[in-house]
Amino acid sequence: MKSIDEHILRTSKEIIVKFIELGRLSPASVHESFKDIYETVNETVKKHINKESPSDEP
Repeated sequence: MKSIDEHILRTSKEIIVKFIELGRLSPASVHESFKDIYETVNETVKKHINKESPSDEP
């Protein structure tokens, strides 16, 4: 699970960097946006992982 969490953190960072490069986000407001982006990526990845794992129900 640690590897997945590291990938989520890196992905969130890359999104922030890309937004800054595109001018959609200022470096001064990163602290406001990072948490939201991280939580969105985290929820998306974890939902996808849970969908792919085999269920115990017949």
